[in-house]
Amino acid sequence: MLVGKRFLVAGRVQGVGFRFFARDAARREGITGSVQNLDDGRVEVVACGEGEAMTRFEIALRCGPIGARVDDVFVEPGPPGTSTPDFRILP
Repeated sequence: MLVGKRFLVAGRVQGVGFRFFARDAARREGITGSVQNLDDGRVEVVACGEGEAMTRFEIALRCGPIGARVDDVFVEPGPPGTSTPDFRILP
């Protein structure tokens, strides 16, 4: 069953490769969606995938790449589908 979620990741998550880390983690899990930096310093991730894959993806987001410091991850349900067939980094 497909699950959609929106993640807002706070901490030292910009300028440390977090978007590339999220894209690679999503692609490993077969998750579609997007990731982008927000003006307030957080990173927004909109993702859709199978339930267990989304759980593993969320765990990865909560850890982040080397050099990042994830202080908080706000999660809310999202639509069970995305407008992109892949996982993309948005400007």
